[in-house]
Amino acid sequence: MPEPLYTAEATSTGTGRTGHVRSSDGIIDQELKAPKELGGPGGATNPEQLFAAGYAACFHGAMRLAAKNKGVQVSEDATVDAAVGIGKDDTSMAINVILTAHLPGLDQATADEVVQAAHQLCPYSKATRGNVDVQLNATV
Repeated sequence: MPEPLYTAEATSTGTGRTGHVRSSDGIIDQELKAPKELGGPGGATNPEQLFAAGYAACFHGAMRLAAKNKGVQVSEDATVDAAVGIGKDDTSMAINVILTAHLPGLDQATADEVVQAAHQLCPYSKATRGNVDVQLNATV
């Protein structure tokens, strides 16, 4: 990879799932608690929520770029939902992701093409490719 244009930094303290995470600039400053479904108390954010938020935002930007590259106008009402699941695998835990792009005003075939193109552009998709099961959906 060429020299990064930007580097985000964050620090986790505590025990990981029960602790605190803070970005170097202080914009993110969040208590972490394991969700009730994983035996924790819930009531605070967790790594899966943070990953879902980051992936949704990144994929949304990639989707808009993919549409622009294809000459497709995307509505300002377009959104991306990311659902990040966590469960046991053969050695410990693993995640899966379901991305649902809502592209009002497009026909289904065009929406599907834009979402597939975005999956090739998105840095999160590139990072997870071959490691995480990512399901893509497009609604119009």
